[in-house]
Amino acid sequence: MSELSTKPYLIRAIHQWCTDSGYTPYVAVLVDETVRVPHEFVKNGEIVLNISALATNRLNLSNDSIEFQARFGGVAREVFVPVDRVIAVYARENGQGMAFEVTRGAAPAGMDRPAPTAEPARPPVALVPVQGTTTSKGIGAEPSNGDQASTSPPDDTPPAPRGERPKLTRIK
Repeated sequence: MSELSTKPYLIRAIHQWCTDSGYTPYVAVLVDETVRVPHEFVKNGEIVLNISALATNRLNLSNDSIEFQARFGGVAREVFVPVDRVIAVYARENGQGMAFEVTRGAAPAGMDRPAPTAEPARPPVALVPVQGTTTSKGIGAEPSNGDQASTSPPDDTPPAPRGERPKLTRIK
């Protein structure tokens, strides 16, 4: 019997955590010929999809794929993403979630994509701790207590400019 992948279970767990916490779950997808998404929204061979209950209809997070119907530019479209093409699942509001290694394959005709790389399949890599706090010092920084000095190490990450959304940073 072949071993089951943990990836779909982790995707469902982060999705559930986002939903329970009041966050918006997003998935980043590496697009190839097996992925059915509106290609006009694909950038550099990738697309980020909002998979919240408010943004999707008939969302199905199975062991093999993520399927749903969503509106893109006001037009309802069917979306099909094989689980093995998911790069990351995370909360839009704070960027917390999990990233996965995905091997780039040959680019489908008409797709903008960098040259393929031969990356070995690796287990999922956590982006940031799910229980970390977000402060002006960055994700995972300890909150300071008034005028007292913080005991956390200095954070080299500059805070996001006011009004911008947090961005997912992939760490290899």
